[in-house]
Amino acid sequence: MSEKSTTSSLITTLTTALAPAIWGSTYIVTTQLLPPDRPFIAALLRTLPAGVLLLLWSGRLPPRAEWGRLLVLSALNIGFFQAMLFIAAYRLPGGLAAVVGAIQPLLVMGLAWLLDRRPPARLAVGAGVLGVLGMAVLLMSPGAAWDAAGIAAALAGAASMAAGTYLTRRWRSELPVLALTGWQLLLGGLMLAPLAVLVDPPLPALGAVQVLGYAYLSLAGALLAYALWFRGIARLSPVAVSSLGLLSPLVAVVLGWALLGQSMSGLSLAGLVTVLASILAVQWASAQPR
Repeated sequence: MSEKSTTSSLITTLTTALAPAIWGSTYIVTTQLLPPDRPFIAALLRTLPAGVLLLLWSGRLPPRAEWGRLLVLSALNIGFFQAMLFIAAYRLPGGLAAVVGAIQPLLVMGLAWLLDRRPPARLAVGAGVLGVLGMAVLLMSPGAAWDAAGIAAALAGAASMAAGTYLTRRWRSELPVLALTGWQLLLGGLMLAPLAVLVDPPLPALGAVQVLGYAYLSLAGALLAYALWFRGIARLSPVAVSSLGLLSPLVAVVLGWALLGQSMSGLSLAGLVTVLASILAVQWASAQPR
């Protein structure tokens, strides 16, 4: 690999990593700034406005042959995933809500092996298992609060995002990245709308802080983050991209410690270091010629 190509890959990796880092702030914004117990409204207000803005900017329609795939990707990457994400965010503290996302790289490797007959590199598998172990250390650390529904939602969201990440790369779209992102956010938001109306209680009168919270989740957490994420999927391997998702719980844990005074034991720090080592190892293994 040439020096120019290596530099370009590194820049793409770093910009893609911004997406899960931003998503890691979802949990603290949700619990501290938003009205309580409205996961589907939060998911709707995060995705739909961002999708509309991106489509107004791009002005591109998908090819007729891509509509079926686009609906599947919108459900996996946005609709179902965002619903599960906010259920977990409301029911679990900080980084615990994203802990089970550690299984995403292993799920993507499994899909590539099952559907593409591409066995994963041993180092990548080992690094993926290392990430799971690191997250397990965080999960079992003193003070971690268990909630069965929250854990189940986080697990279902991780599986949905893993499938969406793999299929987005496999079904390469003719749409530019911003248009592809906009359509998925719009369609995923429309899927969430019935749940927001029928399940969640109506929103109270919103103060300036709550409006800013929703605006941050939409503009940074959806518009910017998903554009960077799908750009990364188009240029990096699905396994390498999915491993970057481990940054989300890391950021959530650090923000909980820095802003909310949530304690971090030596065991928790060991888990964080283990996860970081897992991310670096997966990135290195994915960059090696097969």
